[in-house]
Amino acid sequence: MKARTRAATILLTPFFLLFTAVMVVPIGYAVWLSLFTEKQSGLGFGGTETVFTGLDNYTAALGDRAFREGFGVLLGYCLLYIPLLLAGALGLALLLDSALARARRFFQLALFLPHAVPGIIAALIWVYLYTPQLSPVVQAMEAGGIGFDFFSPEGALPSVVNIALWEWLGYNMVIFYAALQAIDRSVLEAATVDGAGAWRIAFSVKIPLVKASLAMVGLFTIIGSLQLFTEPLILNKGTGSAVTSTWTPNMYAYTAAFDRNDYGLAAAASVLLALTAALLSFGVTRLTGRRKAGTARKPAPARKPVTARKERTA
Repeated sequence: MKARTRAATILLTPFFLLFTAVMVVPIGYAVWLSLFTEKQSGLGFGGTETVFTGLDNYTAALGDRAFREGFGVLLGYCLLYIPLLLAGALGLALLLDSALARARRFFQLALFLPHAVPGIIAALIWVYLYTPQLSPVVQAMEAGGIGFDFFSPEGALPSVVNIALWEWLGYNMVIFYAALQAIDRSVLEAATVDGAGAWRIAFSVKIPLVKASLAMVGLFTIIGSLQLFTEPLILNKGTGSAVTSTWTPNMYAYTAAFDRNDYGLAAAASVLLALTAALLSFGVTRLTGRRKAGTARKPAPARKPVTARKERTA
């Protein structure tokens, strides 16, 4: 027993040291920084001094309309992006897993390749494709009588969602495809013998067996959605887009820190965003845990006794 404890300690120590260095310490520093602010003494001709303000930075962030509207943007983004991502990635994975699929390796690589492109490069590519004076896509849409401004207040959110889908659809498709490949083939063969078609097998057999992967991808997607930053930041720079410098909470914190030099407010906004992510993660985890527990406790249906059929005699 002591040998196992010693081995576990040796193996886990590097992880906890790295976790403390890159997670615990930065979060602790952000919380400490959020309790202070810098003020200039006198009439502004003197130097700045760091003053303890307690929860004033949190009050200022929550009282700022731009910060609150950023959470509204995140809500709309999540409601639009997450269902499209999960449905699209799962649908592609089911297509690749079907018996009719051909050249699976090629399509896996082709769909995964956009994820290998850095987010900034992907956003720049799509900004080019969104710009009316440059984009062949916009020109083709206009030639077909379809007019849509990707930088307008109505088009900004779908534009960002489209970039994120292009980046992450293939990545999550690979996760779902791996989960589908892990299903026991005998289960699928039994469903086929029972007369189930391809659609029935997909919705009644395959999808229920990959619910754990769906829950995991959904949780990670929620956390990633709350950190939305790169794509709207690129759209905000020099495109005339409706995306403002405080469009999301992350952009609000970035603007507070590097444009207004208010590091206390930026830290407070970051801590509030982290708390929101933690609460949502806890809620999703509890919800999926309860569903699993309820499924495990659900008794199996009782089988009807088999009665021998009497053969009719002539």
